[in-house]
Amino acid sequence: MAGRRAEGHPHGADRLCEAGDRVYSRAVRRGRVPRTDAEVVPCLLELGLLHPDPDDMDWLVPTAPQEVMTRLLRGVYDEVSASQRKVGAAVAAFEWYAGLGQQPHALPAPAGGNAVRVLEGLSRIQAAMDEATEACTTEVLTVQPGGIRREAELSEGLHRALALRGRGVRMRDLYTHVARHGQGLLNYLELMGDAVEARTLDEVIDRLILFDRTVAFIPANADRTMALELRHPALVQYLVTVFERLWRLAIPLTAPLPDTGIEGISHREQSIAALLAEGHQDAVIAERLGISVRTCRAHIARLSETLGAASRTQLGVRIAQVGLDGRQRGPAAALTAPDQESPSVR
Repeated sequence: MAGRRAEGHPHGADRLCEAGDRVYSRAVRRGRVPRTDAEVVPCLLELGLLHPDPDDMDWLVPTAPQEVMTRLLRGVYDEVSASQRKVGAAVAAFEWYAGLGQQPHALPAPAGGNAVRVLEGLSRIQAAMDEATEACTTEVLTVQPGGIRREAELSEGLHRALALRGRGVRMRDLYTHVARHGQGLLNYLELMGDAVEARTLDEVIDRLILFDRTVAFIPANADRTMALELRHPALVQYLVTVFERLWRLAIPLTAPLPDTGIEGISHREQSIAALLAEGHQDAVIAERLGISVRTCRAHIARLSETLGAASRTQLGVRIAQVGLDGRQRGPAAALTAPDQESPSVR
């Protein structure tokens, strides 16, 4: 909202400078102010917010706030009308270019729209997800990294999940083992019933949502305020293959985690030990397993105590000695693993 600009004062009536705000507020409260009060804020006169008192020219009286608001709204209306005219002109100008794409010699557009679309902003991402949910008829596959799912995260997509369940769509979700300890997730799965099947792994890939094996959504930046909508058949099929191989390696949420076979060492500590053996730092291990750095370090301390290690170096040696450094098949191995074992790899 620009308003009429005051010379030397880069603002309009909709955003007064500090001095102007004080003088105009005083004038509205008292009904008038001495002309000398406005000498430091000539913008109030130039913007028409103050004008001379006809009964005493040494005083200034304020323009009623309601009148100022009406003036500003009229300006906004004019700006909006002008913008609408520009939009109309732009549409008319480019309709001709759009028509060129319909000519017989034009290259065909990818099936289903753009093969890769960048979605910027949470509202646009949500709108695209809602659109894909409405079009989905058979299956949704998701990978949910991180640790315990917060109630807010689960509630955010609940309306989509319920809509899918109502249409008989089947859902399969992959989480990290840490998510098993969240009551919110257990409540969500109970609510969804047999429409959702969940499994867990030590670690998973970044967030992934696949609808009907035709459209996929993945994050495009670290804070997830941007996403990619993928419709290219080869890309989508690749992601489906990644999901299916991870799914085969995962453990059903209703099944217990396997015992480590080493007294005093939990499944999570076994996973931490394997990542320590690979040389990862605490923060990286914590992120990959979906736990806090503090929790990760507490597990490392318990590992050291259980294995009788007095230093980090000694801990690495002890991990190797008891066989906790075995390379487990994680996401990277899953991408190259064959669908079926053959005699040559037994």
